[in-house]
Amino acid sequence: MKPAGSPKSAKVAPAAVAKPAKPESRLAMVRRARKINRELAEVFPYAHPELDFRNPFELLVATVLSAQTTDLRVNQTTPALFAKYPTPEDLAAAVPEEVEELIRPTGFFRAKTKSIMGLAAALRDDFGGEVPGRLEDLVKLPGVGRKTAFVVLGNAFGVPGITVDTHFMRLVRRWKWTEQEDPVKIEAEIAEIFPKSEWTMLSHRVIFHGRRICHARKPACGACPITHLCPSYGEGETDPEKAKKLLKYEMGGFPGQRLDPPPGYPGRPAPPLGASG
Repeated sequence: MKPAGSPKSAKVAPAAVAKPAKPESRLAMVRRARKINRELAEVFPYAHPELDFRNPFELLVATVLSAQTTDLRVNQTTPALFAKYPTPEDLAAAVPEEVEELIRPTGFFRAKTKSIMGLAAALRDDFGGEVPGRLEDLVKLPGVGRKTAFVVLGNAFGVPGITVDTHFMRLVRRWKWTEQEDPVKIEAEIAEIFPKSEWTMLSHRVIFHGRRICHARKPACGACPITHLCPSYGEGETDPEKAKKLLKYEMGGFPGQRLDPPPGYPGRPAPPLGASG
């Protein structure tokens, strides 16, 4: 028997334990991914390929030249190249040293010369001087992989394709659409999330967002329109004013990458090679 006045043993409530965040279901991820695509369509209704081209041949060559450099530098370089070699037959018969000098600003100019002259010869010899409109034919050309092939198919032939470049790879992983690192596996997983009709424009929108806002080293999180859908918010600058200063191209008030942008582009055209801009 307890003595009078002795305190009763108090029941101590267990400390509140924060529940771990519930893993996102596959269905929820797909819904979120499709909403990101819809919202990016509103932010970038003018999204387009950022290489200047007038025909499939020019787009194919420009895309090969864009490896390890910017589309801007390619666009500043190709006018002189295509003025001198407007057809596959012309380029295939060129003097390699002259081609090298023309494309030198794009870097790796010797390897790129070998690729573009090789693909020009293949087009002349195997395809009647025309760029084929099939993936299996394009990837047989020198210097042409799946990424290049899908750029050409989607933008020159209207054939849907997903362009998995460095920007696309970075963003789809940040958004937790995939954990894959291999481009072909990424392409396959993203293709399961979106209808085929969206593949080409999805690629443009994601790449536009990666180049303008969601940068590799310092994403402009505080100026991003889809933060409410991004599981990686906070990896970059979250202060709105500081983030605005990180925006690139038309989003930051600067020239774009194309010297000859399509109608509806809200930014300024890029300057020619050697001009200030």
